[in-house]
Amino acid sequence: MNSPRWLDADEQRAWRAYLRMQGRLTARLNRELQAGSALSLADYEVLVHLTDNADGRLRPFELERGLQWEQSRLSHHLTRMQRRGLVRREECEEDGRGAFVVISEEGRRAIAAAAPGHVATVRRLFFDGLTPEQVAALERLATDVLARLDDDSPGDDPGPGPGPGDGLS
Repeated sequence: MNSPRWLDADEQRAWRAYLRMQGRLTARLNRELQAGSALSLADYEVLVHLTDNADGRLRPFELERGLQWEQSRLSHHLTRMQRRGLVRREECEEDGRGAFVVISEEGRRAIAAAAPGHVATVRRLFFDGLTPEQVAALERLATDVLARLDDDSPGDDPGPGPGPGDGLS
């Protein structure tokens, strides 16, 4: 059995800083979006995926894949959004058991109203402090990590879990 490759001190600091940044940024974006629009960040993500499609509708499995959510999370969230009039479900004529999730006019108004404030918050909290070179480096880093995630087989055995103080967060 191979010994795990623990993070060195630099990697551990970088990883922990990334986790803190990601958690705090997500929480802050969610709070500010809700305060300005009554949409949660999750609502906004669903509406973005729907509006990215020309006819404003997707099959639930397409939303699951795009959002990287579990089926139960998506189902519960869509039910809440449907109650608020942001989306509706339509039967799929090609597949009698299937359905489409469709953005409603209320959903379109909500995202149109929320988007300017949300993008201003993203710019203020994230991009305004970065140079063009840092933005390009961030894009390269994210693209490289996403490619590794796409290539990584879910069946790979990561080996034994870390022990206390092993440099893994």
